[in-house]
Amino acid sequence: MSKEEHTDSDASKFAEAEFGSRRLTGPSAALIPVIAAGWSLFQLSLPQLLLLNSEIVRCIHLAFAVTLVYLSFPMIKGSRLIRWLGGSSGTRMQCLHNVERIYWIDYLFAVIAAVAALYLALDYEGIAQRQGLPMTRDLVFGVILIVALLEAARRALGKPLPIIAAIFILYSFFSEYMPELLAFKNASLRKVISKLTLSTEGVYGVPLDVSAQTVFLFVLFGAMLEKAGGGQYFIQLAFSLLGRFKGGPAKAAVLASGLTGMVSGSSIANTVTTGTFTIPLMKRAGYPAVKAGAIEVAASTNGQLMPPIMGAAAFIIAEYCGLTYFEVVRAAFIPAVISYIALIYITHLEASKLGLKGMDPAEIPRFWETFRGGIHFLIPLGFLLYQLIIERRSAQLSAYYAILSLAALVTVRNLVVGARSGESMFSAIALTARELWNSLVAGGRNMMSIGVAVAAAGIIVGIVTLGLGNAIVDVIEVLAMGNLVLLLVITAVASLILGMGLPTTANYIVMATLTVPVIVTLGEDMGLVIPLIAAHLFCFFFGILADDTPPVGLAAYAAAAISRADPIQTGIQGFKYDIRTAILPFMFVFNTDLLLHNVHGATQVIMIFVTGVVAMFSFAALTQGYLVTRNRFHESLLLMAAALVLLRPDLLVGWFGLPKPAWYAVGVAIFAATHALQWPRRGQPATGS
Repeated sequence: MSKEEHTDSDASKFAEAEFGSRRLTGPSAALIPVIAAGWSLFQLSLPQLLLLNSEIVRCIHLAFAVTLVYLSFPMIKGSRLIRWLGGSSGTRMQCLHNVERIYWIDYLFAVIAAVAALYLALDYEGIAQRQGLPMTRDLVFGVILIVALLEAARRALGKPLPIIAAIFILYSFFSEYMPELLAFKNASLRKVISKLTLSTEGVYGVPLDVSAQTVFLFVLFGAMLEKAGGGQYFIQLAFSLLGRFKGGPAKAAVLASGLTGMVSGSSIANTVTTGTFTIPLMKRAGYPAVKAGAIEVAASTNGQLMPPIMGAAAFIIAEYCGLTYFEVVRAAFIPAVISYIALIYITHLEASKLGLKGMDPAEIPRFWETFRGGIHFLIPLGFLLYQLIIERRSAQLSAYYAILSLAALVTVRNLVVGARSGESMFSAIALTARELWNSLVAGGRNMMSIGVAVAAAGIIVGIVTLGLGNAIVDVIEVLAMGNLVLLLVITAVASLILGMGLPTTANYIVMATLTVPVIVTLGEDMGLVIPLIAAHLFCFFFGILADDTPPVGLAAYAAAAISRADPIQTGIQGFKYDIRTAILPFMFVFNTDLLLHNVHGATQVIMIFVTGVVAMFSFAALTQGYLVTRNRFHESLLLMAAALVLLRPDLLVGWFGLPKPAWYAVGVAIFAATHALQWPRRGQPATGS
């Protein structure tokens, strides 16, 4: 096996964490694609063709998800089986056999889990009539569903999420034995099962509803765009734009990851997709392996910040906050974009420190040729934005029409290309059918882990609403000692810790359920009105950052597999780059202008955007210790002052009385003065990392 093949193989192992780790052969190899494609077709039928009750849709959605997980992930992973069986070549063959076939017990578990998930739909009228008075059969199927869901979460997502959910369930039964601050009345089995599996406040709650009604279609749209060649087009377009500049491959990697992240919504998939191409080019340009991998990790992780998908959380945030999807995207847009611009700036600073240059012109795709060659990929994206922003259609309908337009586009393109190359119309139609089929399969497989994650997180949400939520609010308030900044730090640290084992969406759901009410309430007690969207985005941002937080950070491991660097060092370096993203949530909680809250008028929006970019440049230069040359102590203080003035002008307005525009001008002037101070020393060699 060549080095490149070995690298790709290693990287693909981490993609399996989301898309399944079985490599099936024989007749069973067709089963998973058929189920995944069937799920995609079911979801496509909902906006216009099928009129089903929302609860029924959630049941079917979950049934597809758990079935795919049980068939895609073996009960015991191969590496663990090797350790258990001794590690000989014979046991390695047993492990290989373990992932090349589906065992009868997996089929059995899949059927049981699917039936349990569908139970609410199968007896919907009967359960509705005996609401609050479940019969024994209801409880049995409820227990089976919870056990099957936790096992599916363990297989697809690892141990942390099912362990946390199990702890919450046990807590509800033994809460009276806890310390007074954490105690509430013990819940009966009947009450817990009814809450979690027979109502819309547990497994079948808001997160699963949003996943079923909206998220799936956006993920399917992203999968279809990727299968059609859109992902590769974005990468080539990024290199044609930025490849010629200093540290060009790194800047192009950031832009490419941002573009693909808009539609993929997955840190690991983004890392593997773009990283296999960008990381070797960054290394060849002179970036050390650790920094090349870390740049890709930071860029791919932040892809979940980029609208329209935002890691599937944008739609859940909209539902929780009672906002339209467009309002959530509007609030998240400036923080997401300035975070990406700041990362491009960081790659520029790193290139300056290392004395790097741009790519060889012969390696850079020609911009206009590249742009024209894939401009058709921008049509469905533009159509999606038109539906959302101009027509103000629902996110579900917008994604549905965008998928139809993309399918039509793929068909026309293949017919035109086939006609030009002399191929028959039948060949072009067959190619289109294969591409669309692969897109349907990819959509279902990409969604199975999300479906299981939001359903399992619903268990935690359901237990919190039983009474634990009030106790947790009291505990958090005691720990924060009435200090909002300390509360935000506690929330950030907890999100990072939980995120080491929970997928981003589940992490956000759990933290938002536990901490958002406290953040909003404590802000009111301090006389500070914190918009609900600000508190939710705070939890979401830190949930994303956990994807590159050592020691787990799967995105860092995926990048390290490509760069051949140490994954822990890659994760640490990636987190250093992402400090700029970590500072933003603290800023927009206090300075809601960054979220365009109550901001109207193009001039004000432009001013906020420009000053936000300069603020992040100041902060990036401060954390990198380099602007035009290596910072001196007093220059670092100036950069810190510029970032503070631009990100927290409201604080200075209260102290000195000058209006915000004046402070924006002061902050920009400080940054410009620091730049001017260093300019005479430009070109001096930088030492250190």
